[in-house]
Amino acid sequence: MTASRPKSATPKLASLSWRETLAAMFSGRMLVALLMGFSSGLPLLLTGSVLQAWLKDGGVDLTRIGLFALIGLPYTLKFLWAPLFDRYAPVVLGRRRGWLLLTQFALAGALLLLSTAQPDADHLWLVMLAGLLVSFFSASQDIVVDAYRRESMGEIELGLGSAMYVNGYRIGMLLAGGGGLILADWLSFETMYRIMAMCMIACVTVTLFAPEPPLPEGRPGTLREAVVLPFRDYFSRQGAWLILGFILLYKLGDTMASAMTTPFYLDIGYTKTEIGTVVKLFGFWATLAGGTLGGIWIMRAGTHRALWLFGFGQMISTLGFVVLAWSPLSVGALATVVAVENLTAGMGTAAFVGFMAALTDRRFTATQYALLSSLVGVPRVLLAAPTGWMAQAMGWPWFFLLCALIAIPGLLLLRWVTRLSTAPVSDQPPN
Repeated sequence: MTASRPKSATPKLASLSWRETLAAMFSGRMLVALLMGFSSGLPLLLTGSVLQAWLKDGGVDLTRIGLFALIGLPYTLKFLWAPLFDRYAPVVLGRRRGWLLLTQFALAGALLLLSTAQPDADHLWLVMLAGLLVSFFSASQDIVVDAYRRESMGEIELGLGSAMYVNGYRIGMLLAGGGGLILADWLSFETMYRIMAMCMIACVTVTLFAPEPPLPEGRPGTLREAVVLPFRDYFSRQGAWLILGFILLYKLGDTMASAMTTPFYLDIGYTKTEIGTVVKLFGFWATLAGGTLGGIWIMRAGTHRALWLFGFGQMISTLGFVVLAWSPLSVGALATVVAVENLTAGMGTAAFVGFMAALTDRRFTATQYALLSSLVGVPRVLLAAPTGWMAQAMGWPWFFLLCALIAIPGLLLLRWVTRLSTAPVSDQPPN
């Protein structure tokens, strides 16, 4: 079996009329994308900041708490077992919904196991094991949800569908992060984790009622094909390495700036209350609005034009931090900069996630998207690590100016990416 595909690295996606855009916005596919995004975002912080709070509350020292960051490794390494989801299909519900059902039940079970652990010296191994299982099944759920979204939508719907997914993801994170800590304070961490497990079981409802995407022709027939063909297919395309470079660089400046915003706000004199109110709450809704508006714009203007526009928007909004650093303290100025930055970041993320989904072949969506999304984490983890040192050495205005200028290489690569596009592929969703 051999992979066959046009040699261009990226498809050129068309645009929709306002009537078609509105019809797509209120389709069942968008609601499913939103709800599946919620189920994907819910577990993330339960093994991150919420678990750290439980460990701290249990008297665990900071050195051991820091080691628990390793629990997040499955999110980075998920491409290693993603081929299993392309090759095999459970006996019930099909290749995508069947795996989704299994991972969601397993995830709920892992959360229940975590709720039975105690964060003390004698039981830390159980906390680590249960947390690792939560991360593994959560990353596995992400693999299947990403593949489902790609295979259930037409090419032109991917931008808005990705925006709905990301919005749902952020709502799930908010419930688990903020809501989880509040529930733990009112009840207990053990009870909170049991409640979150019940929420995961409730998410199974979406899996049961969502339609199963049709199986594509030429899908892998052996595990070896499921491992080899996705990579052979991608790297046989013209400009494949340029696309990877673009994926690494497109949101790099925005990511580096975001990594240091809270220390920046505190350093220039804003209070924790102002930061919590304006940045965390107001900024959250601005990000959701940006994702939604970005998804609508993508359907109207097309993915490549949206990537250009939102890329420039991200670069210009980063310059707002330069202005804020040189301006007197003003909650209004803070709110304006936060609103513009989060709005453009939400738009850029919608276009970027939709673009990555469009790169994948429906025969092995799970493997290819897992690989691309894992690559996105490289600049976030490695290249954003020295941002504190850079800000201290350069000063805040020059640091954020550098973050804005770092957007230029990604935009230059986007110029080449656009040239590599071929004729549009089908914009109709699968039947």
